[in-house]
Amino acid sequence: MAQESFNEAPDHALLERWRAGDSLAGNALFRRHFKALSRFFRNKVDEGVEDLLQNTFLACVEGRDKFRGRSSFRTYLFAIARYQLYAHFRKRGRAADFTTASVVDLGSSPSRVVARKEEQRVLLRALRSIPVDYQIALELTYWEELKGHELAEILDVPTNTIRSRVWRARRALRRALEQQRAPDAVRRSTMSNIDEWARSLRAQLPQHGERD
Repeated sequence: MAQESFNEAPDHALLERWRAGDSLAGNALFRRHFKALSRFFRNKVDEGVEDLLQNTFLACVEGRDKFRGRSSFRTYLFAIARYQLYAHFRKRGRAADFTTASVVDLGSSPSRVVARKEEQRVLLRALRSIPVDYQIALELTYWEELKGHELAEILDVPTNTIRSRVWRARRALRRALEQQRAPDAVRRSTMSNIDEWARSLRAQLPQHGERD
């Protein structure tokens, strides 16, 4: 298969070729999703991003035949990434309830992520201060545009409860924004259009290996 065909092939076609022994198809899958997975980790940990990426892809390699196609391959990858993130914290003695503990509570301060606008910086700090499961739900909504049933699979919760989970996450974020140290005008600007400020961060999050 030519490189152009790899670029155009859907995930499931690349996965089938990978299962059949085509390592180039597997590499194409990894390249396609590398930036999104890098974004996933960069605003949650201050070190070990490379290990987390490698562990996620390794788990995908080892479990590729377990993927049954009931959801998208991207959802499958993010579910693995979430598991690897929690394992990362536990290995560092940070066992916690991730529905209540934030990355700040877990001792992480990903300061390498730098935003250009003050509203974006305030929003990043607020995201890091809410429970990790809430942070994941909101970042995947804003940055990857995942839907409710996809978030439910990644967070391992019933589909009929994900709407309330996201609602609680948004409420927690607004409360965190109210508590941020920032000029009143900046805080008001951020809170008046949280969705747009959050989406604007997507392109600014540096990828692994890039300078901040």
